[in-house]
Amino acid sequence: MNSAKHLRMTVYASLFAALTAAGAYMAIPIGPVPIVLQNLFIFLAGLLLGRKWGLTCVAVYLLAGILGLPVFAGGTGGIGRLIGPTGGYLIGFLPAVFVIGLISEKFPRRRFIEVTAMVCGTLIIYACGVSWLSLLTGMSPAKSLAVGMYPFLPGDALKIAAALPIAKALRPIIRK
Repeated sequence: MNSAKHLRMTVYASLFAALTAAGAYMAIPIGPVPIVLQNLFIFLAGLLLGRKWGLTCVAVYLLAGILGLPVFAGGTGGIGRLIGPTGGYLIGFLPAVFVIGLISEKFPRRRFIEVTAMVCGTLIIYACGVSWLSLLTGMSPAKSLAVGMYPFLPGDALKIAAALPIAKALRPIIRK
């Protein structure tokens, strides 16, 4: 990769890390897990940046939060958030963006594949998040699903639907 493209991708990864942080500020508290827009930016990072740069984006975002910057839901930060009820979802962003990026790189610009990639990413986030929520709180798996997944499915479907046209519009700019 030439240095100009490397610099451009570094800027895009930083931008998506910042957008993910902004998505955390738009939090609607409904229990131990708030409704946020972070997933939308995780989806877009995977689709537009691919697995390597998407992973870099999420790693930068998580590192900023771990170091105490207020980038997590509700403007919070610190390593304590990773060991709290939402920590599994945050950690789940890493494998989710990697899988979304991997699938979208293997089958570029195919709508059905992009939707499938984002659904896989969503399932990964829920697997990590709901498992951690259950382990941490002692809730039964059924209760953890009821609190940590079911209420969010309609919103995640809307985020996936929104990510498609956004990715289509931004892809020519980012892939220059």
